[in-house]
Amino acid sequence: MTVGNRLGRWMAGLAVAVLAGCASGPDKPKPTPLEPFKPAIAGKQVWSQRVDGIDFPLSVAVHGETFTVASRGGTVLALQAATGRELWRASVGDRLSAGVGSDGRYAAVVTRDGELVTIEAGQVKWRKPLGTRVVTSPLVAGERVFVLGVDRSVSAFDALDGRKLWVLQRPGDPLTLAQSGVLAAFKDTLVAGQGARLAGIDPLRGTLRWEVPLASPRGTNEIERLADLVGPAARAGDKVCARAFQAAVACVDAERGTLAWTRAFGGTQGIAADAEQVFGGDASDRLSAWRASTGEVAWTSDRLRHRGLSAPLALGPTVVYGDAEGQVHWLSRDRGETLLRLPTDGSAVAAAPVLSGTTMLVVTRDGGLFAFRPE
Repeated sequence: MTVGNRLGRWMAGLAVAVLAGCASGPDKPKPTPLEPFKPAIAGKQVWSQRVDGIDFPLSVAVHGETFTVASRGGTVLALQAATGRELWRASVGDRLSAGVGSDGRYAAVVTRDGELVTIEAGQVKWRKPLGTRVVTSPLVAGERVFVLGVDRSVSAFDALDGRKLWVLQRPGDPLTLAQSGVLAAFKDTLVAGQGARLAGIDPLRGTLRWEVPLASPRGTNEIERLADLVGPAARAGDKVCARAFQAAVACVDAERGTLAWTRAFGGTQGIAADAEQVFGGDASDRLSAWRASTGEVAWTSDRLRHRGLSAPLALGPTVVYGDAEGQVHWLSRDRGETLLRLPTDGSAVAAAPVLSGTTMLVVTRDGGLFAFRPE
């Protein structure tokens, strides 16, 4: 490892520590009190499970009727979405820094020691050292495992035997964000966040197809100029939309590799979208919805400010957020009004809620897995 790499990793960790300190200091604003409301939709918790807690950037993998979840101690768990029945459980024997990605056959996580571990049917299939820090869940698709490093490198491995197929390293800024980034599939293109740019990559060859800047980083120092793309990204038709950390929300025409629109909008969490609107909050949890076609603001809401919101899920006529007290909020997608609110275990929601069929799963920092379904 070069001195530059060591310095870059140290600074990335420092940036996260500084930002976390700002968010948790003595002057932290108090959460907005929850408003009384009359439920306008009906839903209930249908099952729950528990793992040993989440202290890394978690993504819950959904494939068909299966949720795949990972926990801090290296447990990876596949559950039947409708019932919560355990399908298989595996242990990778180490604490995790990123996970979990799955295509239904293979599941992949990354350990704090920098090993990529791939699991099949509850058994560890192979392990490979990566040589770079990873905090973004691997993407498993087309019998390949794709990995996005904190250094913005993108690597591809054969899911069958772990053979490295290619690596794409793009030049970047000296300081990068140690937060889950953007790594997703759009038709036959691999989409990855590299700094403030969204890149379209040939998944077979690892060559660049297109690259679009979503924000123009500005500031007097490296921390202020951080504008890395933050996951999860969202798809709205042929657009892939993402947040540039504390800088902008933007959408790219992923067929053409061109910028559709960008809006200056500070924030630190990923976004969600449906065919018509894009949803997200700013650093104070002021919520907004934008027209997916133009970026025009559809509505804003202050009702959940400073509540430590997760990234959202666009769900039919609603958009769903979890908060730092474990509350789950269903808001109207058209106006942002509260339609339903249900509790979990009182700890912060650890990741964007996910959906399989009619079952939505919420995971908390204390390791609670809570499944909800409309009535």
